[in-house]
Amino acid sequence: MKKLICIALALVMVLGLAVTVSAEGPRVTLTYAEVNPIEGTIVGMIATYFKEQVETLTNGSVCIDIQANGVLGNEASVLDGILSESGTVDISRISAFALTSYGCNKAKLLSIPYTFVNEQHFWNFANSDLAQEFLKEPQDLDLGLRGLCYGEEGFRHFFFKEGVEINSIEDLKGLKIRVSEDPVMVGMVKDLGAKEAVVPFTELYSALQTGVVDGAEQPIANYKSNAFPEVAPTIVLDGHTLGAIQIVITDLAWDKLTEEEQAAVMEAARLTQAYNAEIVAAKEQEVKDALIEAGCSVVEIEDKAPWVEACQNTITKNTSDQADLYQQLLDLQ
Repeated sequence: MKKLICIALALVMVLGLAVTVSAEGPRVTLTYAEVNPIEGTIVGMIATYFKEQVETLTNGSVCIDIQANGVLGNEASVLDGILSESGTVDISRISAFALTSYGCNKAKLLSIPYTFVNEQHFWNFANSDLAQEFLKEPQDLDLGLRGLCYGEEGFRHFFFKEGVEINSIEDLKGLKIRVSEDPVMVGMVKDLGAKEAVVPFTELYSALQTGVVDGAEQPIANYKSNAFPEVAPTIVLDGHTLGAIQIVITDLAWDKLTEEEQAAVMEAARLTQAYNAEIVAAKEQEVKDALIEAGCSVVEIEDKAPWVEACQNTITKNTSDQADLYQQLLDLQ
């Protein structure tokens, strides 16, 4: 009998401990989708920092579960899932221009070729009242998500497979370059004399390896971390667009949070934006030095004027309906 009582007491203690541990765990777990690797990328560093800040500022009541390497799909499929309220993804780091397919015309202006003259120009925008207006656009359109903060992953550059030599804009003529399914990016590639090729990001390595495409474009850190130098060892630092990004959260996820947790998430986003500004230049230089040391051909474009001039058709076509707003963006330099 005593033995049974002891066993019963032990079970009560175990169950009580389990309840205590559970009560101390996160109240809400939010899934964060990232298409790139966590290690070696600016967006990976941002995701990790955001997670740490949210969990610290909420005292662990909100947990961020980062799903990287595109395991939840590419950017387009993640956004489709968010907007269909599938509940699979709660938070995602997206390219700013990705929202243009869903009616966010202001976001389109951030992907116009050669808009930002340098990174400080972008951060002048990101820390301005104008950026808040851009961030609110999905809410204004009732898309079911809201922007938390802006960031950037460095300027985007073209890179090319083995055997392709690029010394000037003329060398691009006729080459097949992989771009996202975005009218601005497609128009830019055509303006430069190349041919656009739409290939899923997850298939890009093999497409370069087999010659399906001659080149592609990415920020320099993503180029390295996705092992593209193995099959495309030439990178041309033309900086055609800045990799403007934002972190978004679904309304479904937002509504799960208490007011205090919402405030903590917004503070975490503010801190993450500042952290991004602090690390990006050093990280880009670190990657560039590593590529040169590894034997990659890193081509510097000293005079971008011919590139800018070539893209005037796409620039004008995609800004004329928001000319005043675009000028405000340019004036922030």
